[in-house]
Amino acid sequence: MRSLRPLLFAALLLSGCATASDPWVEVNGQRYTVEIADDDAERARGLMFREEMADDRGMLFIHDRQEPLAYWMKNTKIPLDILYFDNARKLVAKQVDVPPCTLGDNCPNYPSGASARYVLELNAGQAARLKLAEGAELRLSPAIPPAK
Repeated sequence: MRSLRPLLFAALLLSGCATASDPWVEVNGQRYTVEIADDDAERARGLMFREEMADDRGMLFIHDRQEPLAYWMKNTKIPLDILYFDNARKLVAKQVDVPPCTLGDNCPNYPSGASARYVLELNAGQAARLKLAEGAELRLSPAIPPAK
């Protein structure tokens, strides 16, 4: 049994390191573990068909260039806050408390109204809880690759 202790300790350390390397973002001092959507297929699927999302989770969409963007809630079952950030990762627009939509291609768009490169989707109410205002900075973990 004594010879297993070093192995168990090493396994615990390694499992902790894997958790520490999960991608995260931070805004107004609040950290969220995020899934990354950085290609067309991932961005198109987004958070569709999800029944729920933990309050400390979100999805970060990384676009190839900064430009006006519009998101929709097609097949999205949970209400969201949609936060738009520019190349400098400053908040330029937000759509809050966006309701789920089951109308397929007839779901409305929620535009950025300004050029954006990063979009962070969080559970509805998070932007209000954090008192997010234009210019809020989005911090990215080292696990998130820099935009091309």
